[in-house]
Amino acid sequence: MTLPFSPATRILISLGLGLLAGIALAEAAPPWLPSLVNVAEPVGNLWLDGLRMTVVPLVFSLLVTGIASTAAQALAGRLALRSLWVFIVLMFLSGLFGVAVVGGMLDLWPIPAAAAEAMRAGIAGVDASVVPPPASLAVWLHAILPQNPIKAAADGEMLPLVVFALIFGFAVARIERVQGPRLSGWFQALVDALLVMVEWVILVAPIGVFALALVLGARAGVAAAGALAHYVLLIVLVQVLIIALIYPLLALFARIPVRRFARAVAPAQAVATSTQSSLASLPAMIESCQALEVPAPVTALVMPMAVSLFRFTGPVANVGVVVYSAALFGVHLSTGQIVAGALLAPLMSLAAVGLPGQVSFFTSIAPICLAMGVPVGALPLLLAVETIPDIFRTIGNVTADVAVTAAMAPAPAAMAPTTELSG
Repeated sequence: MTLPFSPATRILISLGLGLLAGIALAEAAPPWLPSLVNVAEPVGNLWLDGLRMTVVPLVFSLLVTGIASTAAQALAGRLALRSLWVFIVLMFLSGLFGVAVVGGMLDLWPIPAAAAEAMRAGIAGVDASVVPPPASLAVWLHAILPQNPIKAAADGEMLPLVVFALIFGFAVARIERVQGPRLSGWFQALVDALLVMVEWVILVAPIGVFALALVLGARAGVAAAGALAHYVLLIVLVQVLIIALIYPLLALFARIPVRRFARAVAPAQAVATSTQSSLASLPAMIESCQALEVPAPVTALVMPMAVSLFRFTGPVANVGVVVYSAALFGVHLSTGQIVAGALLAPLMSLAAVGLPGQVSFFTSIAPICLAMGVPVGALPLLLAVETIPDIFRTIGNVTADVAVTAAMAPAPAAMAPTTELSG
C-alpha cells in the first residue's frame, strides 16, 4: 500500500498537528493533560532512541566505504584528484562559513528569550546541564586519536571515531585487490542493513514527531512555533548567502562573467527546486556546462564526481543547525569545538551521499553535535521543518556542482567570448 504524501510532508504535518494539539490542550488545561504528556514523552523519546542507535555504526561504515570509494576515484587521474581536493577544501570552507555567519546572525538576531526558554523546557528528555564543559586545546588534540576505538564508539566520542574510520578506510583502499573489495563490500552490506533499520524508524516518524511536538506544544505554547520559524528563516538565509557567493568567486577564479553563469545555471536550479534532487538535476546540469562551453571530457569526469561526492551547502547548513542548537541550549562553543565541527562537517556530508534526506539530516548532524558537545534533543523537531531548508540545500549543491565543473575546465574554454558580455 502506498502512503499518501512524501515522508517529509508526513513528518511536517505531524509536527503541525502535534504542536496545535499541545497548544490547544495547554490553553484548555484539562486535568488529564499531565498524564497524557507522561505517555507522549516516552513515546517520542523511544523514537529518538531508534534514530540514535544507528548513528555510530552507520557513520563508521559510511565513512569506511565512502573513503575507500573516493580513494579509488582519485586514482583515476590528475583531474579527478585535483577535483577531489577542491571538493574537500570548499566543503571545509563551507563549514567555517556556517559557524561564522550563523554565530554572527544569532548575535544580531538572537533566538527570542521567551521562545528559547519555552523550547528548552518543552523538548522531551533533554537536559542541557549534562553537556560537558569545553576541553582545553591540549586535551582536545590529545583526544583526536582514539586509544581504544571500540570505547570511543561506546561513549559516542565522534571525532576520534571518525579519525579512526578515515585511516581505516584509506587502509582498506590500499590492501590487495581481492581482500580490499571484500572488506569494503562487508561494510557496504552493513550500511544497507542499517539503512533498512533507519527506514523502519522513519516510517513511524510521524508518530514520534507528533508525540514530541505534543509535549513541546503543551509545555511551551505558541512560543515553540516562533522558535521553529526563527530557525527556518536563519538556516535558509545562511544558505542563500553562500549560494550568492558562488557567482563572484567563479568570476574571480574562473573568469566566467556572473551574468553568463547565472543564465546557464538557471534551468538546473529550476529543476533542483521542483525535484529537491541533485541526481534528478544531472541532465540539466550537463546542459548548463555545455552552455558555458566546458569541454565534454571535463564534464564527463568532474560532473559525476561532483554529484556523487560534492555537497557544498551540506556543511554550512549542518554546522548552522549545530550552532543554532548550541545557542538554544546555552552552550558556549570553544575554538577547539568550532574547529572540530568545521573539520567533521565535510566528512559527514561525504558519508551521507546518496542517503534519503530524512536519514542524512540526523546522520550528518548528530555526530557534529556530539563532537561539539551540543545536545541532540532538538534535532527531531528541526528535522520536521527541514522541507524548506532542503530546497535551498539542493539549489546550492546544483549551483556549486556546475560552478566547480566549469572551474576545472582549461582557461581558454572557460572564458566567455567578448561579444556575450553585453548580451
